[in-house]
Amino acid sequence: AGPGAAGVGPGRAGVDAVSAPAQGGGSAVIDMENMDDTSGSSFEDMGEMHQRMKEEEEEEAEGEAGAGEEEDGEFLGMKGLRGQLGRQVADQMWQVGKRQASRAFSLYANIDILRPYFDVEPVQVRARLLESMIPVKMINFPQKIAGELYGPLMLVFTLVAILLHGMKTSDTIIREGTLMGTAIGTCFGYWLGVSSFMYFLAYLCNAQITMVQMLSLLGYGLFGHCITLFVTYNIHFHSLFYIFWLVVGGLSTLRMVAVLVSRTVGHTQRLILCGTLAALHMLFLLYLHFAYHKVVEGILDTLEGPNMPPFQRVARDIPVVSNAVLNTTAKAIALTL
Repeated sequence: AGPGAAGVGPGRAGVDAVSAPAQGGGSAVIDMENMDDTSGSSFEDMGEMHQRMKEEEEEEAEGEAGAGEEEDGEFLGMKGLRGQLGRQVADQMWQVGKRQASRAFSLYANIDILRPYFDVEPVQVRARLLESMIPVKMINFPQKIAGELYGPLMLVFTLVAILLHGMKTSDTIIREGTLMGTAIGTCFGYWLGVSSFMYFLAYLCNAQITMVQMLSLLGYGLFGHCITLFVTYNIHFHSLFYIFWLVVGGLSTLRMVAVLVSRTVGHTQRLILCGTLAALHMLFLLYLHFAYHKVVEGILDTLEGPNMPPFQRVARDIPVVSNAVLNTTAKAIALTL
């Protein structure tokens, strides 16, 4: 058994020796495979490390940039550049809007704007009043229109005063004041409303006229209305009114029509523009003479009720008993004194 075992031993040793190279080679192969796996994993680890380094460098760069912006912001006295710029823009817009609003509502600024339209001499106003009653003959070239509003504005106020005078001299019962608001609304409504409408119509008909010129032309055209109403309110004859309506009102209307004809090109455009202006101007004079007082009285009746007689104080008789009581009381007071 011993030698066998020994034989077996050397035999196994030989087998081990024989198998050793094979095992060594296998282990070598295994070690190569392990080396290959290890090399691949190390390569991936290097890539991850390189990526991490890049990310750390980018984070450091962003941190430095943020620190630089914070330092700049602290240097400029601002915490946020964008917020500060937004506030500055908002403040500038607010200041600009406030300045424009104050300029728009400034009295002196408005006076400076309106001053050229009211800078006129009384002699010029008188001459333009007379010219408003004389129709022009030359319509081949545009006629000159005064670009001022002093004369027209004074004529509108004069027409208001004449309407109030006519209501006092007529049989119209006036309550709650002199109805100045109604007269002002009627006159200014006609002047501004018809001027705006005619300017729009002139724009459609391609007439060469501005809004200020239209206001001046129509305002001076009211001079004939003032003369006609002032005379006919004091002299109540319908025939006299019709004569003044045709002559005085017709002359002022012809003046305006001739000026518009000289500034309009085309027969159809002239007919539409001038016919509309003449009809509105002449009908307004008829309305002021015949229907204005009745319309105002009807409005008052609607708002305040029918006419009521004024309140009168009536003396009442004192009874005899009360007289006796008063006399007794007076005597008692006299005795005590």
